[in-house]
Amino acid sequence: MPDTKLVKIHYYAAFHEAARLREEDWRSVAVTAAELYDEVAAHHGFRFDRSALRVALNDCVVPWESEIRDGDTAVFLAPYAGG
Repeated sequence: MPDTKLVKIHYYAAFHEAARLREEDWRSVAVTAAELYDEVAAHHGFRFDRSALRVALNDCVVPWESEIRDGDTAVFLAPYAGG
């Protein structure tokens, strides 16, 4: 069985609405942030295309290829406009 990691995921904006959660502890076999998003998206039914999103791990925006470690905190960031 692959190693699992416990990742805290915070949900904001459209992700909060879709997941109906503010945060959750997620047990994952993902190696990268992209794999983590795919797991979570499949579970919650997210229909957001990853290519339009960004991801933050431990309060830093990182590439999708970044490695997930046990105890990390993740946030998926939807595109936004400001003015």
